[in-house]
Amino acid sequence: MKSPVPILLAVCALLSIGHSRSPSRPEDAAPPAARTVIVLRHAEKDTAAKDPRDPPLSAAGAVRAQELARLLGASGATHLYTSDLARTRETLAPLAARLALVSEAVPAAQPEEVVARLDALPAGSAAVVCGHSNTVPRIAELLGVKLPGLVEVQGLPMLADDSYDRVFVITRPAIGPAACLELRYGAPSGATSSAGK
Repeated sequence: MKSPVPILLAVCALLSIGHSRSPSRPEDAAPPAARTVIVLRHAEKDTAAKDPRDPPLSAAGAVRAQELARLLGASGATHLYTSDLARTRETLAPLAARLALVSEAVPAAQPEEVVARLDALPAGSAAVVCGHSNTVPRIAELLGVKLPGLVEVQGLPMLADDSYDRVFVITRPAIGPAACLELRYGAPSGATSSAGK
């Protein structure tokens, strides 16, 4: 009886040729690449600032912003989004400098606009969004993720006042539900007394 090895090799070769061809039908094409969105709250703000409506970061917040740049400096982020307030812009400023990117500002009261811009990004994009204690949960929800460990203020889910160290990495696949990975960075929550949106 002849050895089956040559026949098996021939079949495998034919199968590999069939799989190496570029797809000719849409259903044979690979699905579009996922988009990654990294959502976080701004770092600690200066509660003694002259303008309490739009304070800059505190010294602790500036340190945290540098730590964020270290954490996400090799993330491959392609787009950065902040609110229209100084504390979010300053939080992403070191990261923007490291990645040679310019942050886009979207008014804090328009989380839907942020998500619309994210949805318009090319497949495979990675965006960092810096918001506020009351906007981060809403942005995550619009992206398909319900964040754990929130507090309720006037009936709205929010990050706790002293929560500055949480980073949410949300993957939005072309098909199927979004997935979320939470990271912590810088000083732990509650380590500083700064508070506010």
